[in-house]
Amino acid sequence: MLSPIGLKGTEQTLDALDALMQKIIAHARGREIDEQQVVVVRIADLATRLRAARDLLDYARNTGAQYQEQAGVFAGQVAAEFSRALDVHAEEHGLAGEEALVPEVRSFMRQALRDERLCSIGWQISEQRGRNNCPLEEIYELTRDAVRTFAETEIAPHAERIHRADELVPEAFIQKMGELGYFGLSVPEEYGGSGMGNLPMVITTEELSRVSLAAAGSLITRPEILSKALLSGGTRAQKEKWLPKLASGEVMVGISVTEPDVGSDVASVKCRAEPHTLDGVEGYRITGPKAWCTFAGRADVLAVLCRSEPDPSLGARGLSLFIVPKPSHPGHEFEVTQRGGGKLSGRADATPGYRGMHSFTLNFEGYFVPKENLVGEEQGRGRGFYLQMGGFAAGRLQTGARACGVAQAALERAVEYVLDRNQFGRALIEFELTQHRLGWMTIQLAAARAITYAAARAMDEDERAAAPYAAQCKLLACDVAVDVSQEGQLLHGGWGYAEEYAISRYVVDAQVLPIFEGVKPILQLKVVGRNLLS
Repeated sequence: MLSPIGLKGTEQTLDALDALMQKIIAHARGREIDEQQVVVVRIADLATRLRAARDLLDYARNTGAQYQEQAGVFAGQVAAEFSRALDVHAEEHGLAGEEALVPEVRSFMRQALRDERLCSIGWQISEQRGRNNCPLEEIYELTRDAVRTFAETEIAPHAERIHRADELVPEAFIQKMGELGYFGLSVPEEYGGSGMGNLPMVITTEELSRVSLAAAGSLITRPEILSKALLSGGTRAQKEKWLPKLASGEVMVGISVTEPDVGSDVASVKCRAEPHTLDGVEGYRITGPKAWCTFAGRADVLAVLCRSEPDPSLGARGLSLFIVPKPSHPGHEFEVTQRGGGKLSGRADATPGYRGMHSFTLNFEGYFVPKENLVGEEQGRGRGFYLQMGGFAAGRLQTGARACGVAQAALERAVEYVLDRNQFGRALIEFELTQHRLGWMTIQLAAARAITYAAARAMDEDERAAAPYAAQCKLLACDVAVDVSQEGQLLHGGWGYAEEYAISRYVVDAQVLPIFEGVKPILQLKVVGRNLLS
């Protein structure tokens, strides 16, 4: 029998790692990020996992021994990652010639990572059939239970068909989710939302993603991104016009930022908006290509980031954000021609996963939009980049929740399979290695959920200050979704590669998560790394 891991030992270990992290960061400061990219990526990853370990510890303080044990094991895993990184790269981090981890931390790490401990956690999660029953405040548990019931009843029976046939999200989903208020969870009550905040939104997103990432979990993200941009920089009239429609689901949104030749370097957007008057109405003509605009066919409006100032030297300061209305189209292709000759065409790109919403390549040809649809109107000219990035912070938080939902689904399916599947005369769950892998999956997901929930609470306090926190939650949770879904697939053996089993869907859906709202290397370098070294 192993002695349980106490909160004090976990906290002391994390304190020691924090002190080490500060030394590492101090050594990297003063040099350009692009001159030490590999070092900065390592710092971003270690700091993110350390933060998640602290969040999981904070959560464990108010819950039972089960979560205290999980917090201790994850802290041990983080200590092991520090040890591996610094044993090889101590010189790059300014620690050559000194012991990176003090003996107390190494002792804690060895005790925390005993194989028996991971197996015990794996056995416990199998007894729960993989379900997420982590304790929360009553209002949040009620939210989780209500969304879970809706998702399992209304969405789950259709999820596999939508994925395999590459169907569009059914209108019934949108209507029911709108009636339940899922699109307006963080929209203030004065604009038609519930104003419940980011944590209920995260919990809702996670539960919807658990049954289907593309047909349910991602539906909230696009309205959320535009809502945040409007709340941050829209005029009073724009908020009153658009926010109630977004909160009710009456208007669905596509976010159009990326271009065929412009990915993460958003400041280099070339799609242009030029002043124009059509039938006596002042506005802008939008011209240029866009790529990876999810839900663009079905969407009623597109939030389009354009270069409104002709001087290219302005960079990000020359971009503006426009709300571009368009007819809704259910198919994989569409073309819209305006009375004045403007055109907008789009074609869905085939993808191995994340089906149901469809991501489009678009082409604007002199497409007219009234000046009242420039977010912030005249005061919003040149502020589009900053408004879009603020919206992306909310999107990253949601993507952390989406990743937790996919990982949770993969864990549940893996547990069900190993309980029911027999090999060599025994159920798979009876094998030590199976228990160990389930324990590992459980710990990773617990940490991802802890940092995501903590980031949501932080964003409720101060969205701007918490933006790097949201980036860290996305960075960790998306990696967890990829790793846990693939581990779940391996536990299925050959059947994990068959579409007959939902685990194959979770694997291909998880692959897109590290790309959303800032591809992983950009988050590591330009968001998390830059914030740590500032």
